Amino acid sequence: MKKYLYLILATLAALTSACKKNNQTASIDMVKDSVYLYAKEDYLWYDALPDYNSFNPRSYMGSNDLAALQGEVDAISQFKINPVTNYPYEYNSSNRGHAKYSFIDQGETSQVLSGNNGDFGFYPVYTPISSTDLRVRYVNPGSPAAAAGLHRGDLILSIANVPGLDVNNTTDLNAITAALSAKSIGMTLRRANGTTYAVNIAAANYTANPVMKDTVYNTSSGKKVGYLVFSVFTDSINAKPKLDAAFDYFINQGITDLVVDLRYNGGGYVSTAEYLDNLIVPAAKSGAKMYTAFYNNKLQNDQHPLLNTQFNIKPGEFSQANNTVLFSKKKSLNLSSNRVIFIVTGRTASASELTINNLRPHMDVKLIGTKSYGKPVGFFNIPINRYQLYITEFETKNAANQGGYYAGMTPASADYPGYLSADDVTKDFGDPTEGLLSHALSYIDVGTYAIASPKVESMGNTTLSVQQQNNLDGKLNDHAFNGMIFNSRMKRK
Repeated sequence: MKKYLYLILATLAALTSACKKNNQTASIDMVKDSVYLYAKEDYLWYDALPDYNSFNPRSYMGSNDLAALQGEVDAISQFKINPVTNYPYEYNSSNRGHAKYSFIDQGETSQVLSGNNGDFGFYPVYTPISSTDLRVRYVNPGSPAAAAGLHRGDLILSIANVPGLDVNNTTDLNAITAALSAKSIGMTLRRANGTTYAVNIAAANYTANPVMKDTVYNTSSGKKVGYLVFSVFTDSINAKPKLDAAFDYFINQGITDLVVDLRYNGGGYVSTAEYLDNLIVPAAKSGAKMYTAFYNNKLQNDQHPLLNTQFNIKPGEFSQANNTVLFSKKKSLNLSSNRVIFIVTGRTASASELTINNLRPHMDVKLIGTKSYGKPVGFFNIPINRYQLYITEFETKNAANQGGYYAGMTPASADYPGYLSADDVTKDFGDPTEGLLSHALSYIDVGTYAIASPKVESMGNTTLSVQQQNNLDGKLNDHAFNGMIFNSRMKRK
């Protein structure tokens, strides 16, 4: 133990000295040491990590310092095995050997979750209609793409004057990725009504609006259905006013049912997820348990000398008692159906899944879409030099002790009743004929889902299967954030 503490103090002293001298090159080995030592102290599955000499954190190399550090984080993530799957808890099926949850960056995540974006504000996706059917997957409100008139579902005919970009052509995929990484992009597109238009969009800074759509539908059976598309759990300063406006609208409209569309929401701050749950939950549930966060035994027993160097931590800060959250009803929405339907896909992760799981013991929760990402764990930001470390530190369970959804939440399964169907990227958010929304509206209206088959949905003359869309989703990766962050966990010294 003394040797371990000496190593911690020596590393911190050297790292602090390097920071003061701004000696980035000299300090990288110290940063690597710190990543390992923080993991050995704070990682949820620290008990599976080898000792310092066996792991040898300074041996990890990469094309640059950040890549080397991420390689170290990836290695740390693969030691603890999930006995249910016999794979690591952080097994990433689409990128084996890389962490599914943990990562390190240079502040980009904090910037995005503060609501400050600097990009085009849209991203494309291929569909199985044809190998060249490239569509706008989403458009961020207030973004350059929104100002240019792009809408979800628009067909992209060309990028940089190159038409017919084929999903099976690596050169075409590389060209799309390069164009999306540039400072400006030129495209020709076709709207749903058949009109063609050209745009030239420059990347720019803008304030994110996580509420991409809020509207109300009247069904033939007299139901009033509120529909909310929520894209990311930004911090409360950014998200709360937008959520308040949406729910004030729902309350004024007297909605009886609610559909929350989290299909592309990879998570964000836990405090915002709690706020959304408190807007949805019935008033009678105020004071009921929402969830508990569970840390490793070192943190629960106040054994965290490294964290103590950076944060003011009260005794018992990580105990189960101090990490059990109760509902506190916000506003006056009370759904007469006591039901909420969530639209989900493989891009629904972490804080989104937490939002869903928290409500399961208290409401009739239905899922429509495809299997979610599977991230019942979260972290807080640990600053190391000019980097920010996010390693898995806690797991959550709801009032019924339900959690552990590492494999994702599958709609229409025993644990997650609902309807399994692929994402319909040919229609804009809020279009009542859009596949996943139409299932929800049909179920609320007449008690049955719109399409008989639980595995496919019709798109013109094409059948879009869940697996097809999952395969195509991976062809173009927007590197969207997937995570669940305690943003008010502790105060820096």
